[in-house]
Amino acid sequence: MEVSINRNLYQEAQAHAQRQGLSLPAVIEDFLLRFIGKSQETEEPVPDVVLSLLGAGEAVADDDLNGRKAYYKYLEEKYK
Repeated sequence: MEVSINRNLYQEAQAHAQRQGLSLPAVIEDFLLRFIGKSQETEEPVPDVVLSLLGAGEAVADDDLNGRKAYYKYLEEKYK
């Protein structure tokens, strides 16, 4: 099966994909999967550096997800 598109559009998309470090066929395939409502389930290994960060630091309260309350508490304790 063959699909034809405007040559200028193809060349511009190809150049844009290359600038992004992607291949145009991969971009098109990803788009079509999203278009039809399927996602590409790939199990990529988690890099070691990310795994080493898991559990680093202290947990924050659920109502303080951005950590501001914990940070202000830390500053209050530091500058007593």
